[in-house]
Amino acid sequence: MTKILIFFLLLLNLILLYLLNKKKIKNFFYKSKIQLVELDRVDEIFLNNKIDNNLHGPKQEVIVKNFCIQGNNNIVGITSDYEAWIISSLSKISNNILEFGTCSGKTTYLMALNSPDQAKITTLTLSPQDLKGIKKNKFDNKVSYRNLINESIYNKFLFSSTKYENKIDVIFQNSLNLNEKLFLKKFDLIFIDGGHTYSIVKSDSEKSFKMLKSNGIILWHDFVPGKESAKNVVKYINTISKEKKIFHINNTSLCYYRKK
Repeated sequence: MTKILIFFLLLLNLILLYLLNKKKIKNFFYKSKIQLVELDRVDEIFLNNKIDNNLHGPKQEVIVKNFCIQGNNNIVGITSDYEAWIISSLSKISNNILEFGTCSGKTTYLMALNSPDQAKITTLTLSPQDLKGIKKNKFDNKVSYRNLINESIYNKFLFSSTKYENKIDVIFQNSLNLNEKLFLKKFDLIFIDGGHTYSIVKSDSEKSFKMLKSNGIILWHDFVPGKESAKNVVKYINTISKEKKIFHINNTSLCYYRKK
């Protein structure tokens, strides 16, 4: 009886350890199909500027305007400060930008702050009034579907009523219904951070390949193997990487594709 109890307790501890460290364990066994690259592979603006033999610093192209969201501001699904800096830097050399997934408008605001004066940013989001019409596909990840709803609660955004708002065109629309033929080969930079269900990631990405200019860049957010809410992002990118040269930027959850 004692041996059975000990065995049961050991088994219970193993299960508990697995549940607490599930993400780390999955990452240990996960072998990415996507090549990991350093940031300067994305664009030459990220190459360090040599100050002297002992010191290298950033180029002027990556000195950006920035802000941070305080921890007590309950906003979900935002980029890290490092990722936000990368997107802001690429925005400085982009005149037409498209974003899937406005959420609170943090990334949209940073794009507007840093892009050229004549630049235009188009961002897609669901209207809170439209959420009742959103149906979960039986193949869609439950956590991703829940996050899609939670991130679509905004009618106003961080950039609303600022002088940068006139650079931004907010389209309240399900991205599955976006007519990409209206934007063929238009955008220098496309940021995909909308719904993380497989059907949405696939649709947003396939439309983006058609809307991207020559030498333009597509960025995907939340390439995080082992993270439940990101599993369909990882699955799609691994699948499409058989046809497209997609890279994972080191120390980020960003993947990118450049149209040559």
